[in-house]
Amino acid sequence: MLRGTFVSFRRRDPMGFENSVDRDPTWTFLTNHTRVLVMLARDPRARLRDIAVTIGITERAVQLILNDLVEGGYVNRAREGRRNRYEIVPGGRLRHPSQNAVPVQWLIGLFTGTVRGPGDGVASEPPPATRLGE
Repeated sequence: MLRGTFVSFRRRDPMGFENSVDRDPTWTFLTNHTRVLVMLARDPRARLRDIAVTIGITERAVQLILNDLVEGGYVNRAREGRRNRYEIVPGGRLRHPSQNAVPVQWLIGLFTGTVRGPGDGVASEPPPATRLGE
């Protein structure tokens, strides 16, 4: 063995993958755009600083995400005194072609507790996903 060479002795599971307990998570299921939308749905007067601290990103990143959401037609921004108020625009759909049948409001509802069961006016399941090219 060469001097100064690092050898890893991480445990592997029966399939040969490194044990996930030995690693820090490097990805999550939700994007920061989704996290910002959920925070705005919970508190339309949230400050960029508060959103950034809660999500764990910079204020500048929150600002860029908000600009994306406003330009994409998912959020309206209105000035109220010295602060902004944000409103989720109803009717928006997820952007990926395989998920564009799913309303953004449904996704937000999963995390804000506003998705109700059948017969309550809000579907408890999203519309079926479409295949690419359909």
